[in-house]
Amino acid sequence: MMKKSWLALLLMCCLLLAACGQAAAPAQESAPAPAEGPAAAEEPTPEPAGTRAFTDSTGRTVTVPARITRIAVSGPLTQTYILPLGIDLMVGVSNAYASEVKKYLPETLLELPEIGQLYGGKGELDLEALLAAAPEVVIDIGETKSGMKEDLDALTEQTGIPFVHVEATVSTAAAAYRTLGDLLGREEQAEELAAWCEGTLQAIDEMMAKVDADGARKSLLYCLGDTGTNVMAQGSFHADTINIMSDNLAVIDDVTSSGAGNESDLEQIMVWDPEVIIFDYSSIYDQVPELPQWQAVSAVAQGHYYRTPYGPYGWLSSPPSVQRYLGLLWLGDLLYPEYVPYDLQEEVTEYYRLFYGCELTDEMYAELMQGAL
Repeated sequence: MMKKSWLALLLMCCLLLAACGQAAAPAQESAPAPAEGPAAAEEPTPEPAGTRAFTDSTGRTVTVPARITRIAVSGPLTQTYILPLGIDLMVGVSNAYASEVKKYLPETLLELPEIGQLYGGKGELDLEALLAAAPEVVIDIGETKSGMKEDLDALTEQTGIPFVHVEATVSTAAAAYRTLGDLLGREEQAEELAAWCEGTLQAIDEMMAKVDADGARKSLLYCLGDTGTNVMAQGSFHADTINIMSDNLAVIDDVTSSGAGNESDLEQIMVWDPEVIIFDYSSIYDQVPELPQWQAVSAVAQGHYYRTPYGPYGWLSSPPSVQRYLGLLWLGDLLYPEYVPYDLQEEVTEYYRLFYGCELTDEMYAELMQGAL
């Protein structure tokens, strides 16, 4: 959830600014009292010139510029959605990119200042950098959380910058792009992205219907962390992709919302006994052959374990954004090759062109697939 420390800082800054404004304000004549009666009550409040009302996914109606030219993103999840639609509008990035993934991204993105992120565990929003960047709107995309409406209302009031939220899951990515297209006045470009998401999801759904009709769905665990024993459980927003593509055996009572997954242990993993194990790209995939305790896990003993592709983001949940469509395509090819109606390399190459502006070479594709197939 939201970082309390910078929220307090926000409020303090706004109170100081308000106090300074009151001290410096010249005396003004009292405004006339508003008219009374039904006619006054029915008079609509006009929007300021050059603005319009936008209703976001929390149900909040926010006043935004009629033509938005400067946007800030709330974190990596939002940033991933925005890249193919509004990179030229971005005033900053949420987090710096590692050197090994910069080859996938436009140079203009890499030159932007870092402003931090609103939600998540990898840093906090840099209020000073955000205000200096002077965005006209701050966009948050992803899961609609409890209390978010109040959080964003408070931020909008405290900063004077409209904060808006657009809900997006694996199944609603197309709708999210159409909403963003309306917000940014880029309906045609958004429709191309939405159509790609819809077509890909339809192909995956049709394929998985055939897999399930044949009783061929594979059981799977997605393992993370330094010891590889954290799992992404059913019920987690981060688990959407593996839930669609497999029988996710990680059924846990108290599911964490963290991208690090739920803590588990090797004993429990052996009890679950998945047919396939997927290790997060930053986990222990490379060390597994040298760890005797993992050889007792049947999926490892049989060689049915793989590493999530990574670049510039992880394909399954890091962050849980639109690049998870790559995870759908990859898992389809990995788990059900006899059912796949597409060529994986062609689909991945098209995604990188459309969403990153990257011409993916055969060498780059092969690097992405190391340990993945």
